[in-house]
Amino acid sequence: MSERTERSEGREGMPGRPGMSERTERSEGREGMPGRPGMSERTERSEGREGMPGMFGMSERTGVGTRDFLLPDLGEGLSEAEIVEWRVAVGDVVTVDQSVVEVETAKAVVDVPCPYAGRVVALHGAAGEVRPVGQPLITIAPLDGGGTPDPHATYREEERAGSGNVLIGYGTGHGGAGRRRRRPRLALAPEPGAPAPAAPGPALAAGSPARTDPLTVAATSVPAGSADRTPDPARRGDPASAPLVISPIVRRLAREQGIDLASVRGTGPGGVIRRADVETALAAPAARLAAVPDAPEAHVGLVPAGDGDVVVPLTGIRKVIADKLSRSRREIPEVTIWVDVDATGLLETRAAINAATPDAPVSILALLARVCLSGLRRYPQLNARVDTEGQRIVQSAGVHLGIAAQTDRGLVVPVLRDAQRLTTGELAAALAETTAAARAGTLPPARLTGGTFTLNNYGVFGVDGSTPIINHPEAALLGVGRIVDKPWVVDGQLAVRKVTQLSLTFDHRVCDGGVAGGFLRHVADCVERPALLIANV
Repeated sequence: MSERTERSEGREGMPGRPGMSERTERSEGREGMPGRPGMSERTERSEGREGMPGMFGMSERTGVGTRDFLLPDLGEGLSEAEIVEWRVAVGDVVTVDQSVVEVETAKAVVDVPCPYAGRVVALHGAAGEVRPVGQPLITIAPLDGGGTPDPHATYREEERAGSGNVLIGYGTGHGGAGRRRRRPRLALAPEPGAPAPAAPGPALAAGSPARTDPLTVAATSVPAGSADRTPDPARRGDPASAPLVISPIVRRLAREQGIDLASVRGTGPGGVIRRADVETALAAPAARLAAVPDAPEAHVGLVPAGDGDVVVPLTGIRKVIADKLSRSRREIPEVTIWVDVDATGLLETRAAINAATPDAPVSILALLARVCLSGLRRYPQLNARVDTEGQRIVQSAGVHLGIAAQTDRGLVVPVLRDAQRLTTGELAAALAETTAAARAGTLPPARLTGGTFTLNNYGVFGVDGSTPIINHPEAALLGVGRIVDKPWVVDGQLAVRKVTQLSLTFDHRVCDGGVAGGFLRHVADCVERPALLIANV
């Protein structure tokens, strides 16, 4: 039998008897009597209100004594983190500010300290699992005066988890706040003598109250009086064919990527669709999803990894790079144009500037950045982004210049905000400081987002050209190849000059070839004749 929090046929569950649930809500003005075998203490107010979350990712449950430490915001724009390794286990005693878990975000791997002291009674998530910001990370029970865990708080926490032990990764099953908490109505009781249906989820320990797997309950049931919040049309049809989705992150990911959840095979408990299932659907044809065998997803349709193969998990910053570039290719109708230019004049100009100001040298990248800023002033259509939801093009007032930089952790694009306000010397200094900080991994997350145009010098890798992928949601990217000696015709005579290739990749939704070609030609002319740059500043 499952727990009931409402009176059924005028009778309450009898505590302490096998197969009967304990009473956890007030009925007719009476509360459960604490301290008596088989009786639970009152854990929530009758109005169904939970403890109010505190600051810095902390939440305390009213009347229970245990505290949830919520995953804090680890950086601007970061909405989740992947658990790398737990530093503690259930039963350990922790102190204030002790590191309890190592997590990896899109930007870095960090140790997370816990602001509470006490005994660990639950770890919410396993290594490799992605947790959203603001969700429980670890549950701590306070210690009594003698430095030992409060046995009543421990019992109450285990009771709320649904058995004599707290299952790591399942938490304590708290619902959202509301005027009155009511358990979802799962199904009608079977007729007397009818065989009981098999309960989904993990097996129950002998003598423990019968429970339904919380994941299955959340996915398949709807609380009384509430509306179906799942946007997928299949949810309004036959319940047997409705997709089982718990996480709003999974729904949002599917909606953004245009994935029909009804066609996705869930691999979670009870068939729940997880984030990994949606990502698998993105990488595989829809026709193959229906024929997925009961085998590890990583090997579906692929040759199994051999003994000598190196398997690198697509996680952390590598996963962020893959997701962003894949999204760029899917959403942006990009076009690449290129031109060879004589950069001899640009190198001579740089040499003259550095000879005049040896204490503040400028780099070729700084001069190219100045040329790009000049071109964007003349062609602002490329300093823009496409708002697909609003069906509009937004041209940015300022140029937030992104500089592609290769680091030990992968490709990052630090941003110089309002770069158009900087002089050429200030640009050179800012570029040197920013690229050094990016390679050292000390840039804050805010410096790695918000760009409107990107400059990519892939010539440092010894290549002449490429067709770069736009840094979503920007509209254009200028790439620069290596500068090498090549034969070049000057005033009708063959000469050896410093030649490079410039390539411009642009979003065809924001402009046509005339604007893109005009911008690239302006950049090329300024590289070949830097005097034109001075005339346009």
